[in-house]
Amino acid sequence: MTSPFDYFIIFAEMRTGSNFLETNLNALEGVACYGEAFNPSFIGYPNRTEILGVSQDEREAAPVELIDRIRSQPGVLGGFRYFHDHDPRVLDLVLDDPRCAKIVLTRNPLESYVSLKIARQTGQWKLANVKRRREAQAEFDAAEFAEHVEALQRFQVTLLNRLQKSGQTAFYVDYEDLQSVDVMNGLAQWLGVPARLAELDDSLKRQNPAPILAKVSNPDDVALAIAEMDPFNLTRTPNFEPRRGPAVPGYIAAAKAPLLYLPVRGGPEAEVAAWMAALDGVAPDELLGGMNQKQLRQWKAGNKGFRSFTVVRHPAQRIHEVFCRRILNAAEGSYRGIRETLRRRFKVPLPKDGPDATYSREDHRAAFEAFLAFVKSNLAGQTSVRMDAEWGSQSQAISGFAELGAPDLILREEDLGQDLPDLAQRVGQSYSPMFSVAVDAGPYGLADIHDDTLEKAIASIYQRDYLIFGFGPWQGGNR
Repeated sequence: MTSPFDYFIIFAEMRTGSNFLETNLNALEGVACYGEAFNPSFIGYPNRTEILGVSQDEREAAPVELIDRIRSQPGVLGGFRYFHDHDPRVLDLVLDDPRCAKIVLTRNPLESYVSLKIARQTGQWKLANVKRRREAQAEFDAAEFAEHVEALQRFQVTLLNRLQKSGQTAFYVDYEDLQSVDVMNGLAQWLGVPARLAELDDSLKRQNPAPILAKVSNPDDVALAIAEMDPFNLTRTPNFEPRRGPAVPGYIAAAKAPLLYLPVRGGPEAEVAAWMAALDGVAPDELLGGMNQKQLRQWKAGNKGFRSFTVVRHPAQRIHEVFCRRILNAAEGSYRGIRETLRRRFKVPLPKDGPDATYSREDHRAAFEAFLAFVKSNLAGQTSVRMDAEWGSQSQAISGFAELGAPDLILREEDLGQDLPDLAQRVGQSYSPMFSVAVDAGPYGLADIHDDTLEKAIASIYQRDYLIFGFGPWQGGNR
């Protein structure tokens, strides 16, 4: 039997059973799967330094070289696992190649979410000996779950659309299908591999076999959140998923006033939410968030005359705040995985455990400047790290809102002290609380390190934002 493919890719996510699928594929003679070959934090597996003679640094510089090695092994059909936040440069390479077999592994998103929460809590990601299983219950967070579903569906639709447009098809496998040796052998046949499995590999055990509601500490919240979700968006197979646009779970509606805030990530999200809560005399956690598209439509229908708005921040202030909160910070709120990758692979001089008393202003400027160099490469598609919305351009974020309705108002952070009271009046509120300006997140403010060199670097990254929103050079007070 001659395979119609030169290599394969498994599109999966964390806690979907991809380790088990890889183990069984590797049990087939003539098949070799090389783990998460394009994970930005490691190559293949956490303790590996290379795949087929290609080091992580070499892969970072030229990902196509590793793909060539994987597909050019004589007598072996090679492949790898790919998650939505792996090297984005690889996605175009494989999706445009009909000689790459696409395997799409999916799982009920509630199951994968709960499993992920438990794994993070216990630190146990694989189980070979049931006697060593660590037990824990997850705490279900409705807004977090909504974001989890949104991210999964967005990536699945990207795959679906690209395959449709190029006239390709994929082999879809659900988590439950992994327990069928017939399905695994059907996959082998589709791949064009003559080998077959007599039985499934039993070296890996299912870690959390209990019913899903037994695995969470607040099952009533699960039932309530699921009841509010559109089941067609939640349970449809990838072939029938709707085209999804902006990240609706991040939208925030006021508790009483007909106001809808469409946050741009990296902006004054917490401060605007606090103002909205104070406007209605409620706590911030009483604001309405974590909506899906169905709930958003219902809110709009029930709040005639509502006003929607977003807030843009000066690009220099925004990227510095993101750097301090997500990258310099090593504690809660930090992008720990990306932070470590920046330290090890991109040589950004970050203090290992976060800034301490020895961390100087000069250290801060050097680290921030190196981070800017990374962001420029990242947004140009030249790194394996995901292009995070926190440092993506604000103009791109706002254009995404338009898919479900552009905001009525685009406000500037430095004008919120005047604009928010005006907005409150427009929706019939005679009183407006004072807006609290965001406080610098790092040990040094942007004013402590800003100079022409940094300004030019930031302007070169966010040229479109400067042009579209009319931003001038950062002056120190234009937050």
